[in-house]
Amino acid sequence: MPLIETPDGPDWRRRTTKQEFAVWGGWLIGTAIVVYAWQLISEKTIWFFVSDAGKQAVDIGTRMIPPKLDYMEKLWWPVWDTINIATLGTVIALVIAIPVAFAAARNTTPHPIVRAVALFIIVSSRSVNSLIWALMLVFIFGPGILAGTIAIGLRSIGFCAKLLYEAIEEIDHTQVEAIEATGASRAQQILYGIVPQVLPTFAGVGVFRWDINIRESTILGLVGAGGIGLQLNGSINTLAWTQVSMILLVILATVIVSEWVSAKVRHAII
Repeated sequence: MPLIETPDGPDWRRRTTKQEFAVWGGWLIGTAIVVYAWQLISEKTIWFFVSDAGKQAVDIGTRMIPPKLDYMEKLWWPVWDTINIATLGTVIALVIAIPVAFAAARNTTPHPIVRAVALFIIVSSRSVNSLIWALMLVFIFGPGILAGTIAIGLRSIGFCAKLLYEAIEEIDHTQVEAIEATGASRAQQILYGIVPQVLPTFAGVGVFRWDINIRESTILGLVGAGGIGLQLNGSINTLAWTQVSMILLVILATVIVSEWVSAKVRHAII
């Protein structure tokens, strides 16, 4: 029974027959979708391997212990490359995302067509995962950190621009109107009326995206785009499980440090 607020207080009433049929119809459709999806998964799953998965996981886990600590001397540069990929990729994304965000915001876009193009850039950037970007860019630029850096940048443009243009649309317009009343040009209105209001958001989004990119850049090496993922892929291919466990610990430590740095910076900014 739905709860309906009345002047005399809450009033519980039964749904109408039409509402009941709509609710049960929704549950029926949802259940049918879940059952159909499960059937598709079952038909394309080799259950023999699933039944043996627990045994294989335990076997690999025992081979990963203890981690090969002396392998750390070969991981310093890959970790540094990973941080550089995330940092430079974030900078590239922010440089491109700022004009895209101003073009996408309703209160700053010069024309509806420009806004449509900007929104298309945002959607297309967010629709493709960074690993897919890296896979394509490796074929274009060859393997290495350049492909990984550009992949991180392309993936991050949509994320940063979307949050920025939403912040631009939610500004206090009275400040812009006050600057406009002084006879300021459109560029001056944006520079002195809008930018100061969205600057904390800009900084926060940049740091937050950098934190995300640290995690994403750790796996780009799986497709040859540099970073510590390259060592991870090589160790897995050679079945060097003690090296794999050491690399995973290093990745975990890197992510924890980046989370801490990101939290401290965002706390200082916001």
